Amino acid sequence: MPTESRHVPALNASAARKIKVLIIDDSALMRTLLTEIINGQPDLTAVGAVADPIMARQMIRLLNPDVLTLDVEMPRMDGLEFLGRLMTLRPMPVLMVSSLTARGAESTLRAIELGAVDYVTKPKLNIERGVRQSGQEIVDKIRIAAKAKLPTTTLSTTPRLAAVGNYRASAEKLIIIGASTGGIEAVKTLLMKLPPDSPGVLIAQHMPAGFTSGFANRLGSLCRIKVKEAVDGEQVLPGHAYIAPGGRHLAIDKCGTNYITRILDTHPVNRHRPSVEVLFKSAAKHAGPNVLGVMLTGMGKDGASAMLEMKFAGAYNVAQDEASCVVFGMPREAIAMGAINVVLPLVEIAGHLLARITESGVHHARVKARV
Repeated sequence: MPTESRHVPALNASAARKIKVLIIDDSALMRTLLTEIINGQPDLTAVGAVADPIMARQMIRLLNPDVLTLDVEMPRMDGLEFLGRLMTLRPMPVLMVSSLTARGAESTLRAIELGAVDYVTKPKLNIERGVRQSGQEIVDKIRIAAKAKLPTTTLSTTPRLAAVGNYRASAEKLIIIGASTGGIEAVKTLLMKLPPDSPGVLIAQHMPAGFTSGFANRLGSLCRIKVKEAVDGEQVLPGHAYIAPGGRHLAIDKCGTNYITRILDTHPVNRHRPSVEVLFKSAAKHAGPNVLGVMLTGMGKDGASAMLEMKFAGAYNVAQDEASCVVFGMPREAIAMGAINVVLPLVEIAGHLLARITESGVHHARVKARV
C-alpha cells in the first residue's frame, strides 16, 4: 500500500534567523536575568554575556551580534567610553541598561548622543523582580534596536544650528510635539533651530520618571529658547518649551485667553505615561487651529488618532520622514490615518513651522485690514 506523500514547505531562512544579542554588564545577576529573558523569546538569542567592554571587544569579533545591551558603570572601561569608540570604529545597535538615578539619567542622555538607540532602566530595589517585570519592554526594545537606523552624527560633530530667519512671532500659536525611540536627539535637533521668540512648545517624549529633568536641563544649555520640565498650572509662554515629566501625562488647558499646563497621574495610554495621545487630544480640544503638531520618530502608534483629531480641529500637522527617523512607526501611523499635512526631513521641520506661522500671520493681518 503506497504511503501518503505530504509536501512540507521549506523553512524561510530569514524568518528562522534569530536576533543575536551580546550582554555587557558587570553584575552577574543582571547577566543571568537578561540571558534568561532574551533566550525565552523565539526570535532572540543571547550569544554571550561578559563583565566588561575589554572582554566584549573580542566577543563582538567572534560572535558578530546584531544588538548589544550595555551597562554604563563597569570596571576597566565604562560604558560611555566604550560606546564612543564602538560608534567610531564599528557602529551597531546598542541598548543601554541604566540606573534609575540622576547620575544614571545623565549618562543615558550622553549615551543617546553618542549613538545608542534606546535604554532600559535598572530598578533601585529588588533588582531581580524589577528586571523580570520589565522583560517585555526589554525584548521589545531589542527588536526595535535590531531594525533601527543608526544615527550618522553625534553631539561632538553636530554644529550649533542657526535659527531660521524672516520669522514673525505669534503668541497665540503652539507647537505640540510627540516622540519616542530616537526622539531624544530628534527633539534636540528641532528645538535648537527655534528662535528665542518662537511659539510655546509642549513635548510628550516617552521617558521614565527621573530622566526628563536632566533632559530639559541639557536642552536648555543648547537651545535659544528656555526648556523646562513642565509643572502643573503654569502659563505656556512664547520662547519656552515644556517637557512632560517622566511617568506622568502632560496636557494643556485654557484659562481665560492663556494656555496652561496640566500634569496628570491617570493610567497609561497606549501603554505609555507620558502619552502623546493625551497631549494631542488636549491640544485638539483647547487650541484647535492655533496648533502646529509634529510627530517625530518612535515605535508604535501613540498619538496617531489624536493627531487626526487635531487636524479636524484645524491644526496643521507635520510628520518626520522615514529617511531621518530612527524608527518610523509613529509617523507612519499618523500618515496612514490621514492626520498629516506634510512629511519632511527632520532638519527642515523647524523652518517649515516658522514659515507657516509667518504666512498665517500675514494672511490674518490682510483679512483684518480688509474688514
